[in-house]
Amino acid sequence: MRELLAALAAEEGPERYRLYARERWTELPGQRFAWSLSRAPDPAWHLATAARASRSCAAFLSTNSYLTAWTTTVPTAIFVHDLVAWMRGAEAQARAARIERATIGPALRRAAVLICNSEATRRDLVEHFPRVAARAMTIPLAADPRFAEPVEPALLDRPYVLAVGTPEPRKNLLRLIEAFAALPDDLREGHVLALVGPRGWEDETVLREAASRPDDVAVLGHVDEERLHGLYAGAACFAYPSLYEGFGLPVLEAMTAGAPVLTSSVSSLPEVAGNAALLVDPHDVRAIRDGLAAILGDPRRARALREAGPARARRYSWARSARETRDVLREISRRGERGTRR
Repeated sequence: MRELLAALAAEEGPERYRLYARERWTELPGQRFAWSLSRAPDPAWHLATAARASRSCAAFLSTNSYLTAWTTTVPTAIFVHDLVAWMRGAEAQARAARIERATIGPALRRAAVLICNSEATRRDLVEHFPRVAARAMTIPLAADPRFAEPVEPALLDRPYVLAVGTPEPRKNLLRLIEAFAALPDDLREGHVLALVGPRGWEDETVLREAASRPDDVAVLGHVDEERLHGLYAGAACFAYPSLYEGFGLPVLEAMTAGAPVLTSSVSSLPEVAGNAALLVDPHDVRAIRDGLAAILGDPRRARALREAGPARARRYSWARSARETRDVLREISRRGERGTRR
């Protein structure tokens, strides 16, 4: 949300924003933003925030929880980031899925607008909750524009395939490791698979498999954004064969930085990548392997993807996301005013 808030700060208009959080996590220019902080535990934080916002604001935007929207009395918009909780099998974290399933119903009934970050997420939402179709809309995310700036490419001990994300089951890293290991010898021995991202849930199997292949896989762990930028720029291929994404921001970041991208042909990822990435069936190890080989073994194809990615990424911007979000809040505020006058 840092990027969205920074873009809102750059938008001209009379709006003033009150930011409800447990701690201040960014600084914003000007006098239009004010923090309202509370360290109350859940669910008290959400109840208290809803009460304060209902007294102080003309509209409320819930960015990361369905629970706060239960008791707001002003027009409320909710961000719907994904429908991971409705995935089958071990790809969805059980506790988080239970919480989301338990809290979404009242929030959907309360919300004036549901803002989905992709058309795929909107379709998933309407499929599970058909009654919200008229109130569901799409406002896409964007990459940090700094990923488009020139940077010194990162170097490892040999050219690398980069994968970014927590090593949880949904990210499909076991199949990616298997696909990389099945590459023709010249491609596999000439490259390393670099895994970047903080520890996740149920990641032991992935980390154990990576450790069993020290010549093929390098686990880099969490890196800061400057290092990540250089890794994107220097990658021989960025591989993101996720089983499900609400948006898939790393794909957009990698394209912005000019990496040739391989990603999944499911959920939101074709929508984000368009024709600027190689799409594969994430459930098919052979398809992932063949996709990697097509990029690593064909410099012309890799170069074409490097050129197509930034052009595709420029279709997305935080300025657009902020403008459209602001317009939604303006509209639901007016609805609230009309309702009050009646």
